[in-house]
Amino acid sequence: MDGNYYMIQDYLIFIGVFAIFLFVSVSIYLFAWNRRYKKLNKKLAETNKIVQQRLNEVQLEHIGTKLNPHLFKNILNSVQSHAYQTYMSLDKLANVLDYILYESNTRFVSPKEELNFALSLIEINKIKINPLFDFRIKFNVNKSDVMYEEKVFAPLISVDLIENAFKHTDFLAQDCFISIQIELENRVFGMKVSNKASEKKTLEKEKSGFGSQSLDQRLKMIYGNHYHLNRSSKNGIFNAELIINLGEFYDQMRYS
Repeated sequence: MDGNYYMIQDYLIFIGVFAIFLFVSVSIYLFAWNRRYKKLNKKLAETNKIVQQRLNEVQLEHIGTKLNPHLFKNILNSVQSHAYQTYMSLDKLANVLDYILYESNTRFVSPKEELNFALSLIEINKIKINPLFDFRIKFNVNKSDVMYEEKVFAPLISVDLIENAFKHTDFLAQDCFISIQIELENRVFGMKVSNKASEKKTLEKEKSGFGSQSLDQRLKMIYGNHYHLNRSSKNGIFNAELIINLGEFYDQMRYS
């Protein structure tokens, strides 16, 4: 009887010690796991913060370009609506995207870079119009002009005038047309865009104002008195003419 009593007592002691050992082991494991979880959670939070910060920077960079928010949509719609010209369109689109993502982040580009971008943008927009449509382009650029490769041109300045012409033209009207003239001579850049709009679009323009106020503000902030932008409309024909005296602006930058 005494022997059985002591055996049971020893067994209970063993069970108690084992339970304590198991409890301590589990507690240590849970404590270690909790520390690892907190460290991992902290690391994930830091990573998320870095990613969010970078996203904010990217958004700010793109906002800083003052790019027309409908530019990408208009381009992709043009590409999609004419699948048979997809290869050429994507080639031009690649040039446009490269320029927007890389060159436009700088304060100034050369007229050469901006004009190459403008021509690619025009080619992309052209694919959505009928081959018989009256589209005129005159490109009179003196590539030997001293300003041609100087960093004096604010990137994406040409977007607004080109996009407005294609966006607001009545392509179904019998006498519809788009005319684009681009010049660079004697250190002066000139761009004139004309188009025929429908009566409905004319009324919309009269209510909202022709052109972009942000373009006016940007030109004034950058070029001061060295530019001239004139917009006019008569009988449904809209004209926008931009002239920038790049030579005078360059001289001012050098000697100021």
